[in-house]
Amino acid sequence: MQNRDLNKMFVSVITGGAGFLGSHLADYLLKKGHRVIVLDNLVTGRIENIAHLAGNEMFKFIKQDVTQYLYVSEKVDYVWHFASPASPIDYAEIPIQTLKVGSLGTHNALGLALKNKARFLLTSTSEVYGDPLQHPQREDYWGNVNTVGPRGCYDEAKRFAEAITMAYHRAHGLETRIVRIFNTYGPRMRMKDGRVVPAFVSQALRGEPITIYGQGTQTRSFCYCSDLIEGIYRLMMSEEIYPVNIGNPTELTILDFAREIIALTGAKSQLIHMELPIDDPKQRRPDISRAKHLLNWEPQISLREGLEKTIQWFAEEIQKN
Repeated sequence: MQNRDLNKMFVSVITGGAGFLGSHLADYLLKKGHRVIVLDNLVTGRIENIAHLAGNEMFKFIKQDVTQYLYVSEKVDYVWHFASPASPIDYAEIPIQTLKVGSLGTHNALGLALKNKARFLLTSTSEVYGDPLQHPQREDYWGNVNTVGPRGCYDEAKRFAEAITMAYHRAHGLETRIVRIFNTYGPRMRMKDGRVVPAFVSQALRGEPITIYGQGTQTRSFCYCSDLIEGIYRLMMSEEIYPVNIGNPTELTILDFAREIIALTGAKSQLIHMELPIDDPKQRRPDISRAKHLLNWEPQISLREGLEKTIQWFAEEIQKN
């Protein structure tokens, strides 16, 4: 953005800005001096995530379904497309909405960016790699996705979103960026969204058995939310148009992760095993070589430090309820 005035106040639109990651981005951009407009229909987002921003003259919330035409009255500089259901429970319960957000929602968000000649960033996902045959996953890997499986609605929605984003770049010259997000955790995750961190932490804090699917030998890597948002911001401000993995390359098994949660919470929870879901990835770890090279980015928050902050937040949430 060489021609843009570095001293002007930038206007950023965040679709899905009342969600876990979108709300953290809103906080980050406000600290950077941006005026922030959040669009969210609150299907999976929570107004509590942005309640602390009420009264901030630099912030505006608009209740809006991104699958409908998007209109913002002021000139926009950046569009950050975060809107999407993002957990197995979500896309099992609302598969058609998941597909519509990835297709119609992305199309509408791109249209908003094009109208304003704004720079656009798509939050894609490691799920585009499916149950990967390559490990760790690099951006040039095309994936192993079951299009007709129960996870297909989310995986293919994101793959389509990447395709239409690149089509807008090539056909219209729109400045676009694509981030592939790997497992991320932190405060503001929904307690019952089905992902492993809120599930294990809430079960441990309540002294309930911790539910492990399969034998727990499947691996994941976990990136703390502040690290992820920093990486996404650097990508938006870079000149890179092709997908970039953002995540933490430190890999551990789900079984070891459960034991870490028990140790940090001091819980006496037992481990119980249930049947592995269909198409559940056996391995998931990002190759972040491109992020290191292009963005000078890598995670700074250790798993223990991030989990301690997350556990404290969940403990306070449980007390409220």
